[in-house]
Amino acid sequence: MKALIALASTIALMAMPALAQDMRSTRATLSGNGVSGTVTVSETASGMAHITIDVRGVPAGAHGFHIHEKGVCDADEGFKSAGGHLAGGMNHGVEDSNGPHAGDLPNLHAGEDGIVQVEYFTDGFSLDPDASPTISGPDGAAVILHAGADDYASQPSGDAGDRLACGVLYPPQ
Repeated sequence: MKALIALASTIALMAMPALAQDMRSTRATLSGNGVSGTVTVSETASGMAHITIDVRGVPAGAHGFHIHEKGVCDADEGFKSAGGHLAGGMNHGVEDSNGPHAGDLPNLHAGEDGIVQVEYFTDGFSLDPDASPTISGPDGAAVILHAGADDYASQPSGDAGDRLACGVLYPPQ
C-alpha cells in the first residue's frame, strides 16, 4: 500500500508542471513619463487573475491603476489610444452600486523612492479569449497608471487624472 501511495504521489508531482503550463499568462512592459517596469497577469487554478506589478520611477503618492479596453499605447496622444476602462457592462468604481468596471483595480502607492511592488487577485475579467469580459481579445488590453488617485466613484474613470504610463497585455499564446 505504501508503494502505491508513493507511486500516486510521484505521478501527481510529475503532472504538476504540465498543469502549470496550461495556465494562461501575459506580461506588459509599462512605460511613459520616466516610469518603467512590468505588469504580469496570470490565470490561477481557481479562475481568478493574479496580477503582479513591479515598476520604478513612479511619483510619490497614490495612483489610479486600470485595465483598459484596447491594447494600444500611443504616448504621443497621452495613451488615449488605450480607450476606456475594460467595463464589462458595469459603472466605474466600488462606490457605485452598479460598479466596479471589470478593469478597476485598487490604487497603487509609491514611496519617495518611486518603487511600486504589489500583487492583486481579481475575478473581474478573464484570460480566456472566449469569456466576457476578457483581456485576451485579438488586440489584447492595456494597463494604465494614472497621475492621480482613483476616487472609486467619479464617472467614467475615477477622476484619476492624466495617463502617466501604459503597457500592452498581449493575448497569451
